[in-house]
Amino acid sequence: MRPQPPRPAAAPGPGDASAGPRRPAEPPAPSGGPSDSRGDHPGSPGRDDGTEPVSGRRRLIDALWPPRLTRAQLIVALLLFVLGLGLAIQVRSTNENSVLRGARQEDLVRILDELDNRTQRLADEKQRLETQRNELENSSDQAEEARRQTLQRERQLGILAGTVAAEGPGIEVTIRDSGGAVRADMLLDAIQELRAAGAEAIQVNDVRVVADTYFTDADDGVRIDGRKVTQPFVFKVIGKPEDLEPALNIPGGVVQTLKKEQATVDIQRSEKIVVDALRPMERPDYARSSSR
Repeated sequence: MRPQPPRPAAAPGPGDASAGPRRPAEPPAPSGGPSDSRGDHPGSPGRDDGTEPVSGRRRLIDALWPPRLTRAQLIVALLLFVLGLGLAIQVRSTNENSVLRGARQEDLVRILDELDNRTQRLADEKQRLETQRNELENSSDQAEEARRQTLQRERQLGILAGTVAAEGPGIEVTIRDSGGAVRADMLLDAIQELRAAGAEAIQVNDVRVVADTYFTDADDGVRIDGRKVTQPFVFKVIGKPEDLEPALNIPGGVVQTLKKEQATVDIQRSEKIVVDALRPMERPDYARSSSR
């Protein structure tokens, strides 16, 4: 059998899809390349799926909140809080003690001595009360012992109430103020310092100072319990001189305050101070003894 000759290619017909000049094929888009203008992720700019574009601030907020804290971060935060609290307490304590920090060594020693003396006075008072209790419990005639202690207590209360005169060791303080700058509150501060130092009886000029004494400023000067007192202001104080004088001379205390106002302060110790200004005994209107 003889081989057939090659047949010529058929001419394209009018309905053939490949008719006409052939266009070159478009190269495929590389994978991982930039996407088209509409984007491939939800919420990206230019999407037509109805979502709003996400700003950079929103992405930052989403990344920071809610916080994703680890256990180690929580422990570090707690330690930093405790450290800050300790520093704040230390700063406050330092500010409160700033007056003592600037004091001289001898002033600090004097303040410590005053605190020791106050502690000793409280211990002595405790011992005295315990002794009285033991005497009452052990006395063969308890009625007579109770009467004796009652009279002794009455005299002590009379001194405190200012209804009886008193004498004993103490100091005399004289304050002179040529400029009229000394006010009632300064005199009251002196009284408070003396009481804290153990003063048992106080008299200013001719006015007895007791628990309900008050100081006021008036147009004509200082008044104590409504009575005018003129300069010089003379304090007669019964108590232990070794405690009373340092109490007025502590750094930032009464003497320094008065000297800043150009006033002069003179303190004299004495083995016998007489406090003879008396207050009338007033009968209370409503208070009555509860003892039976």
